[in-house]
Amino acid sequence: MAEIIEITGNTNPNNSKWQPYQGEEIEGLLKHKGFTDSTGNINATGDRVIDETFKILEMCGNPAEQQNVETGLVIGYVQSGKTLSFTSVAALANDNQYQIVIIIAGTSIPLSEQSFERMKKDLRVETRFDRKWTIIKNAGTQEDRDTIEMKLEQWADPTFPRENCSTLLITVMKNGSRLRNLTNLLADLNLNGVPTLIIDDESDQASLNTRARANANAGEAVNEGEVSTIYRRINELRSVFPHHTFLQYTATPQANLFINIMDRLSPNFIKLLTPGNEYTGGNAFFVQNPNLVRRIPDLEIPSNHNPVHEPPESLLFALKIFFLGVVAGEIKRDQRNRSMMVHPSRLTNSQNIYFTWIRNVCESWKTLLQSTSPADEEERNELLREFKEAYDDLNLTVNDLPAFEELTNTRLLHSIKNTRIMEINASRGRTPEIRWSDFYSHILVGGQAMDRGFTVEGLTVSYMPRPLATGQVDTTLQRARFFGYKGPYLGFCRVWLDNPNIEAFRAIIEHEDDVRQRLEEFDVNNKHLNEWDREAVLDQMLRLTRPNILFNEIDRDYFGQEWFIVGAPHDTENLIPFNKSVVAEFANNHITSFATNQGHTERTDLQKHLEAELPLEESLKQLLNRLKFTRETDSQTYSSLRGLLNSYLQENPNETCLVYLISSRIENNTIVQTTRQRRLNQNDNIQQLFQGEQPTSNGRLRKGEVYIGDRNIKNQDKVTIQIHRLNLTDVIGNPILDDNGNVVYNDLVSLAIWIPETIGKDIIRQPDNI
Repeated sequence: MAEIIEITGNTNPNNSKWQPYQGEEIEGLLKHKGFTDSTGNINATGDRVIDETFKILEMCGNPAEQQNVETGLVIGYVQSGKTLSFTSVAALANDNQYQIVIIIAGTSIPLSEQSFERMKKDLRVETRFDRKWTIIKNAGTQEDRDTIEMKLEQWADPTFPRENCSTLLITVMKNGSRLRNLTNLLADLNLNGVPTLIIDDESDQASLNTRARANANAGEAVNEGEVSTIYRRINELRSVFPHHTFLQYTATPQANLFINIMDRLSPNFIKLLTPGNEYTGGNAFFVQNPNLVRRIPDLEIPSNHNPVHEPPESLLFALKIFFLGVVAGEIKRDQRNRSMMVHPSRLTNSQNIYFTWIRNVCESWKTLLQSTSPADEEERNELLREFKEAYDDLNLTVNDLPAFEELTNTRLLHSIKNTRIMEINASRGRTPEIRWSDFYSHILVGGQAMDRGFTVEGLTVSYMPRPLATGQVDTTLQRARFFGYKGPYLGFCRVWLDNPNIEAFRAIIEHEDDVRQRLEEFDVNNKHLNEWDREAVLDQMLRLTRPNILFNEIDRDYFGQEWFIVGAPHDTENLIPFNKSVVAEFANNHITSFATNQGHTERTDLQKHLEAELPLEESLKQLLNRLKFTRETDSQTYSSLRGLLNSYLQENPNETCLVYLISSRIENNTIVQTTRQRRLNQNDNIQQLFQGEQPTSNGRLRKGEVYIGDRNIKNQDKVTIQIHRLNLTDVIGNPILDDNGNVVYNDLVSLAIWIPETIGKDIIRQPDNI
């Protein structure tokens, strides 16, 4: 039996559940996958995979305990190698005597088969002498049941050598009947004390309750039969295991993160995966290398209002870029395949149109390039001039591009002749399998079949003339099959999109970076995810995810070029003295910085204010973060605003802000702030906080010449904080009395905060739905 080595680097588990062991199974997997140095030892990339795997498994159930129920979420990037991560987790679980690992993967037969074959290959199930694994696909037969029972009896037998026990690896298609069959097979087995890991690949797809909104609208009396089928089947499967961890994997976690935290699939912990050095994702394409992305003109995108009857010029240019890259790839021998993906609408007739265009164009080019007729010479030379334009475009991003003449001799003709052009859809019952080894270069034309989970080997050129439609973050991001490990040949890559999709991807990248940044402390410190405020930056052009899986509507706040005003500073009466003390302490600490702002000599005392320019970081920590406002309409937006400022300060730590103490003066080295009277409206919010301009109409003085109005007391380009002291009255102006006849809501603090356009962001937020 090989020696099992304990990982000792994590001396402070920091909220982890237990300390796993690193054994021969995970090391064997990574060596098999090629993560080794020249001496045959695991290299730095392999060490990173082991470290992340260890941190995932330490939050799963301790196999030494009898019972456990955990739900975790592991977030990667699109096309970044999530499968390697959960295969590594399975291997480390094997090292630590987990008895069952279940992989729920693939909503279609090809994707499910792909997952099964990859797990079998990577874990070397059928090519090794030992039997550390017993793999079963879509278990449901009596033979499957007998196998599972026999393997569990080995674990339960104290006289049976542990090194001879097999971990059961069960792959099951994400399908209602397949999941039900597996659950029924397991239901009457003794699973007490059987540590189990259930891994849900692409966990945001199909697994979640697609009737969550309908259930919420129906009220509290919701039966199990009224939730969506696969969601119910997954929960039924989980219920048969007293000791299990349900581990959700996805690159698009918007749905997982924003479902009701009381949902049974809402994660307890989060882990963020780090891609390898050669990974190229959204930032590589849309931020760092803008020459890789090209815009399809609106007139070249077919629609009901804009029929396109011949191949668009942008498509022809994309094909030329691709074929030149194919020739260069054959010369450089830098990858096993070169592929182009054409991804029009999900309608099969649209796909067939593009397929026919491409096939006919390639036939035309082959005819011209191999023609020796003088009559074709001018047209052939014109075609080569067009290829030269494509070559010049490639030269912008490829440093060592072979000479144009070297690319356009007979090699160009051969590359067009020997490129396989295929239409990829399931119109004939099943998505066709791509035999990548048959040809070096491929052009694939398809719709939904090439979305989530579909891998295009050696993809360099993507042409996607499909509309943004609903603009859901997860759906749009899953179309980015052009992300991946393309470091060595990134310069040959091009992506053609319409302008709304380009802008959407840029906004999605900002959203994705923001979400990961907000979740980082929960990952590093193993904090319970229920403590996370469900909010993130999201441009208003986008929707977070499909609304039917969300318990409530997502709230939106826009901060930028407008005021945020606390509407109910009186909501929790016992906080009024506290907020006053926070303001007094803050003002006195900075009293030497305050001075009366300049203005017209005829202003009243209520129109004169103390003004100071202070560090934004100090104002946030000493004032805004300490003040408490509890009305939901105030507190959630106020929390989002503080999060926005905190994020801005991380990149702009020296930023200052303007602070105004409204209707204030300094007497005898003491700040004196006069209270103003304001009415509450019928919703119990301040009816109008700001005092208006004086005078209000033209006369001896221009409008607003004496006093420009509270709303204009700001710097347009700088965060501005107004601190008001108020006496509140009822709707008609009478004092508000408590049950004992005492006047309440006198002399309290309220805020108005100006956020400039340069800082402004759209924020989405999950409302309190517990």
